[in-house]
Amino acid sequence: MSEQDEIIEARKAKVAALRETGIEPYPVGFHRTDLASELHDRYHALPPAATTEDTATVAGRVVLYRSFGKLIFVTLADVSGRIQLYLDESHTPEQAFALAGVLDLGDWVGATGEVMTTKRGELSVRVADLSIQAKALRPLPEKWHGLTDIEQRSRMRYVDLAVNENARRVALVRARIVSELRHQFEKRGYLEVETPILISQATGALARPFLTHHHALDIEMNLRIATELFLKRLIVGGLEKVFEIGRIFRNEGIDAVHNPEFTMLESYEAFADYHDIAAMVEDIVAAVAEAATGSKEIEFQGRKVNLAPPFRRARMVDLVGAATGRNIDLTQPLETFHELASHHGVPVRPEWGPGAIVNELFEVLVADQLWDPTYVLDYPVEVSPLARRHRDDPLLTERFELIIAGDEYANAFSELNDPADQRIRFEAQVRDRAAGNQEAHPIDEDFIRALEYGMPPTGGLGIGVDRLVMLLTDVHHIRDVILFPTMKPE
Repeated sequence: MSEQDEIIEARKAKVAALRETGIEPYPVGFHRTDLASELHDRYHALPPAATTEDTATVAGRVVLYRSFGKLIFVTLADVSGRIQLYLDESHTPEQAFALAGVLDLGDWVGATGEVMTTKRGELSVRVADLSIQAKALRPLPEKWHGLTDIEQRSRMRYVDLAVNENARRVALVRARIVSELRHQFEKRGYLEVETPILISQATGALARPFLTHHHALDIEMNLRIATELFLKRLIVGGLEKVFEIGRIFRNEGIDAVHNPEFTMLESYEAFADYHDIAAMVEDIVAAVAEAATGSKEIEFQGRKVNLAPPFRRARMVDLVGAATGRNIDLTQPLETFHELASHHGVPVRPEWGPGAIVNELFEVLVADQLWDPTYVLDYPVEVSPLARRHRDDPLLTERFELIIAGDEYANAFSELNDPADQRIRFEAQVRDRAAGNQEAHPIDEDFIRALEYGMPPTGGLGIGVDRLVMLLTDVHHIRDVILFPTMKPE
């Protein structure tokens, strides 16, 4: 029997012993009056060795236990912080003192008593009543020993949260970020909506979907790869400002910034263009940063990032031109772009045109070098099937991506609302699919029909919520900001 198995058996024996004495180790409910942080805020000026005659009822997990014979100190952790329990054999009721003597690290307990400070000034609750709320059978890792790698932490997030203060911090900050994002859109008059997750045809992005089968209807279905086309249908219907914060599913690889299941915010606003959306995004990102961290200037991977508006703006063709030392003009012969890619060691696919090659040159040569917030403007039509053609250059689109610290955080368009042009773009995707591109999709005939009813000029936006959380919490792997990331089965 392993050491852990011995510990589990010993704790099971304690459960049986508690029940024999009439104490239920897994009771129903408990009324707590105060969180640890509330007590610390209220009594922060209390001097050492002070009493208050104020009673508090607290509850939490045992994370530290020290016994000195007639004195026992137990530290509880709740969602807000830590508070110490103080038990003195000469003053603590006998039953409570005896129960404290059989506690283990990881147990959940509740306690009522007077708020006081010890001689060393530690804010404490002098226990008058103690109850066990859940007996932990498995021991928590000691100082995170045995759960140091990210895979174990991700797989056993319940343990990660129990013992890793940074994991709890990230979870709480993520909630603030999502809340502030929602607030920022609502105060601008956007309506939050919900669109289907299970759909008959995956469209709205270039990505490979997850497939499933609906048995009652006997049809193949997909998990959505974007919310875009459904949200645009709502613009057609007259809901002029809409947004959704929802899960997206893409059947792709897993790395530091990709998880097959992730959270995206998408928004659409009638009568706006990509310049309007850019102005809005930089204000929203700054507000969210301040709500999450208290400042518009943050630190990420040991470097400062200033998220205060305005953000830098630069065209993709100009950035690629600066990186290659060449003037980039998409009307140049295709061979010119093949030679340029070859010269810089950038592999390309045979079916790619000039726009796709320029996009690949940007991804390989430029994107990683952009640290401060930068709007990369005017992507080629070839890689932007849902964006409106640029008003000044038909080979480009009115699209930007927001790049910060080398990664994409937002993607926005002046949306394509010409049904004839949209059909041409979809037909190009069909040809790509026939050539073997599994990220291209069939024509969405219903969406074209919706456009034929008329969609006003519209500005659309997508924000990667998980990546934004990574940025604002200075976390470098997406698995650390998703509570239950995709994992291989054990």
